[in-house]
Amino acid sequence: MPLAKVNEVLQHATENHYGVAAMNVFNYETVKWVAEAANREKIPVIIQLYPGFDKYIALKHVADFAKNFAVQSDVPIAVHLDHSAGYEIAVGGIKAGFPSVMVDGSALPSRPYRENVEQVRYITRLAHAVGVTVEAELGHVGSGANLDDIVNADNYTNVDQAVEFVQRTGCGSLAVAVGNAHGAYVKVPNLDFDRITALHKAVPVPLVLHGCSDIPHEQLQESVRLGMSKFNIATEYFRAIYKSIAAQVDKEAKDGNFMALLDASSEAAIDFVRGKMKLLNPNKFSL
Repeated sequence: MPLAKVNEVLQHATENHYGVAAMNVFNYETVKWVAEAANREKIPVIIQLYPGFDKYIALKHVADFAKNFAVQSDVPIAVHLDHSAGYEIAVGGIKAGFPSVMVDGSALPSRPYRENVEQVRYITRLAHAVGVTVEAELGHVGSGANLDDIVNADNYTNVDQAVEFVQRTGCGSLAVAVGNAHGAYVKVPNLDFDRITALHKAVPVPLVLHGCSDIPHEQLQESVRLGMSKFNIATEYFRAIYKSIAAQVDKEAKDGNFMALLDASSEAAIDFVRGKMKLLNPNKFSL
């Protein structure tokens, strides 16, 4: 089927009351396993890449084979570049062929709101001119290793400011800070459901939750019910892959067949993604 657009997938999810798993990837196999999981579950998915992985693999390589899996899929798959921290990265992602990019203009909590607005608005105008959609971020989604990033409500997204931000920038979706953070959590997060409810009611674009790895299942499902649309998952997926491969390693094997090792590890990786998709689909929607 045609390559799906991120915002169309998110809008469909909002209308049908499910959350879209946005799975971070870094090579061919991690893309393949996400696409396979989506087709088995018959539910849309977003495949995304963190641009910092360009030291390992060129952005264009991932964009190309992710889009190839998307057009061969029986269910909608969208492709997205995660966390572009500046103009050069975002434009580089667009040049590499990503049909959707995130502009993270709030990477530092001390960054002035005005600068975030100006950067996102400028890149959004450029992206829209070539048919690319933009996700932005407001509030500070920091590190799960930093307790203050999780529990300090001063880091959270201001509802009134979010409404103004979307209007001024024209972004197509908005990542928000509601007690979530990136990476492994030093403390079990406690999401601010009142803030999610208020944001969903006030903000006219789909909402994105970063740092979904290890957030308790009941909190993720409640976030779906309250209107959150896109759920970014990286740390937990990579951990599941690591454990799957480690479980298959035979130290006594003489042939050292790496391809066979990946093949033997695939089902556990696919099952992990399917599990997240089921979790984010409490009403059991299916195409």
